[in-house]
Amino acid sequence: MFEPVSSRVSFPDMEQRVLQLWKDRDVFRRSIEERPEAKLYSFYEGPPTANGMPGIHHVLARVFKDAFPRFWTMRGYRVPRKGGWDTHGLPVELEVERELGLGSKSDIEAYGVEAFNRKCRESVLKYVGEWERMTERIGFWVDMDEPYVTYANNYIESGWWIFKSLWDKGLVVQDYRSTPHCPRCGTSLSSHELALGYKEDTPDPSVYVKFRLDNGDGVTGAAGEGGLPPALRGRTPLSLLAWTTTPWTLPGNTALAVSAAAEYAVIEVEQDGNTERLVLAAALLETVAPEGRRVLATLRGADLVGLRYEPLYEPARWGVEVMGFRDGRLERFGSPDEAPARRVVATDFVSMDDGTGIVHIAPAFGGEDYETGKREGLRFVHHVDLRGEIRGDGPYGGMFVKDADPVITEDLRERGLLWRAETIRHTYPFCWRCDTPLLYLAKPSWYIRTSAFKDRLLENNERVNWYPEHIRAGRFGDWLNNNVDWAVSRERYWGTPLPIWVCVGCGEGTCVGSIAEMVERAVDPEAARRLDDLHRPYVDAIVLRCEHCGGEARRVPEVADAWFDSGAMPYGQWHYPFENEELFRQRFPADFICEAIDQTRGWFYTLHAEATLLNAVEAVPSGIAFKNCVVLGHILDKNGEKMSKSRGNVVNPWEMLDTFGADALRWYLYTASPFGQPRKFDPEQIGKSQQRFFSTLWNTYSFLVTYANIDGWTPGTATDGDTPGAEEPAELDRWVLSELNLVVARVTREMEAYNATEAGRAIDAFVEDLSNWYVRRSRRRFWKTRADADKLRAYHTLHTCLVTVARLMAPLAPFTAEALWQNLVRSWDSSAPESIHLASWPDARNELIDER
Repeated sequence: MFEPVSSRVSFPDMEQRVLQLWKDRDVFRRSIEERPEAKLYSFYEGPPTANGMPGIHHVLARVFKDAFPRFWTMRGYRVPRKGGWDTHGLPVELEVERELGLGSKSDIEAYGVEAFNRKCRESVLKYVGEWERMTERIGFWVDMDEPYVTYANNYIESGWWIFKSLWDKGLVVQDYRSTPHCPRCGTSLSSHELALGYKEDTPDPSVYVKFRLDNGDGVTGAAGEGGLPPALRGRTPLSLLAWTTTPWTLPGNTALAVSAAAEYAVIEVEQDGNTERLVLAAALLETVAPEGRRVLATLRGADLVGLRYEPLYEPARWGVEVMGFRDGRLERFGSPDEAPARRVVATDFVSMDDGTGIVHIAPAFGGEDYETGKREGLRFVHHVDLRGEIRGDGPYGGMFVKDADPVITEDLRERGLLWRAETIRHTYPFCWRCDTPLLYLAKPSWYIRTSAFKDRLLENNERVNWYPEHIRAGRFGDWLNNNVDWAVSRERYWGTPLPIWVCVGCGEGTCVGSIAEMVERAVDPEAARRLDDLHRPYVDAIVLRCEHCGGEARRVPEVADAWFDSGAMPYGQWHYPFENEELFRQRFPADFICEAIDQTRGWFYTLHAEATLLNAVEAVPSGIAFKNCVVLGHILDKNGEKMSKSRGNVVNPWEMLDTFGADALRWYLYTASPFGQPRKFDPEQIGKSQQRFFSTLWNTYSFLVTYANIDGWTPGTATDGDTPGAEEPAELDRWVLSELNLVVARVTREMEAYNATEAGRAIDAFVEDLSNWYVRRSRRRFWKTRADADKLRAYHTLHTCLVTVARLMAPLAPFTAEALWQNLVRSWDSSAPESIHLASWPDARNELIDER
């Protein structure tokens, strides 16, 4: 007899009973250990940060991560699943700053780095209990008893080993470049972090500025030996017209760029009652000066190269050093007279689609500007500090640059140097952590030279199976094609300290790759040996003996990009190469990883970059960190808006779990929309999904149990058809068994292709047919009073279908599948696996498939 089943079921209550069964029978551990060691399937858990409550988007990722390890376990593989916590970086620091009421790096240093980092350590695991509770409740099986933690000394030491491996091959370098800088956080961002924070339709000023040329003949420094080109000579004031959306950079202007081959026009116009001449691209006349202009002459951009012009501002107002480029290197000059003059240069990035065809160049602000300054030997004026405030005691001193924009614009207007001022709406980068507009500032940073291995990064990408497949050549491939060196240093506090020491005497740098190496080279080995926390400020106190001159070397103050920690997880989770070498090699690369699409420029990239570079320097095998990657779209609210606390549209996952249960939520997340696309989350649709699929399945299950118990039928009951020469089974049985085996084959294919969406939809469609075709048209067979062969065969067929469906849906809806298994199988067969998750995956029986 089966345990009686009511058609009225509380799925959340049923799931709690299943959770208890899994605990009592230790099913998760056994599902791993009862599979052969030689048949290993490796899964990497992308580490979340537990300093905030889990949201519905975390549920999405975790249920997809759960489905495929469960599937491959049922296929006979041993699938260990080590959990982990991402504990470093700005998210943690910002949370602690808010808690302590701190607003800047200077506030942190006044509070004390040691005390601040202690608070960070306490914060990072603040909500671990909530994460573990949610993880258990949704049925995500992952080992949280011994997770890897990125702040642990062992994990940091593995990170040091990576730095040392790359350092020894010249792949870690310090360089002075223009980098995206967050003035709020006081640190640079890497290119993949930059990509996470762009906002569309951002308003910015659009100003057209007049840079005045001397209007006399034979001016020193004019183009060519003969002075100004004839087209530019005359007594009417003459200006080069440039365009910018960042007026705050204008005090740093040291050149104007033109396109050498483009045509430029000299026009005469009147503005505010004055007649003056302007030079701009001929192609943009209609946009910039549509009325009242008179074209005096045209000339090529090359004719303008070398012209000198009057500076908008004198550098002395900003209290900055006189600097400039010489032979590609930035140098200090004794006086302004020694610095390169401001002049017109030719570049290949001047656009004829917008602006004026003349680009304002400020080498201290912007990557192209900086490279132009190096190539052309330009003056360098850096009038902004790392807080984004203008230096000096001039009229804008102490102002945040964005606040200075309108003030500078008005100043130019009053001085007659402004042609036009408007507002433009465009895409602009913001700090993805604190939402502050980023500034491009030239400064020294530490880089990993990923661009040196661009071809190998692309080649290794071809070895990865991406789901959806278009990610390989699309979003991820495009990212690799445009690869730039990884700005890996952060001017922050709570992170993996860069293991780089620089000699105070000779300036030579060195990198240590282990704690033992640090102890060996320390001026005070005993102090280094006693160091039980590798974080700042403790590690900063360790002084090394310079191997070049014997002087004292001190650690650089920077910490590593927290994404470096994430990419180091294949090594750090096992403290490789210091221990667990065999374990690491067994599980590297991963067979499967899964996260949302933004991780193509986050975790997916750093995993791929570190594995590729470490393989290139012969530190690890393979060259790829993962073989199969499922990429999920973002969750939006039911109106298609991004979820955020400020919009008030964030969905509490516990409300969904308490109302509908985990399986209904999981099923909705798998099947409602293609997994690689953004998905609208509508709680009402979970209820509809539950009614359509789970209620239909449960009613069919209840129907079988009810009538089987009336007749005292169990699967061990024989039918006449089980004996040789018996009559053919009913056509309806043949049809549904054919459909069942077709769906087994299809679901197997889809799960092997990491497509849980189509797998779930195929199961959904079969259950619909099973209920509304097979059961509805077989009712009279079950209602018969005589237990004849046809009735018994109907029982066998329906039971076979339900048990097979339970096995197919077990990776996707593990609770309901377990409930069916326990009653339909374990209740009468004590030799069957104690859990459906200890059972094997069904095989399609081709002899039963009759598509005709």
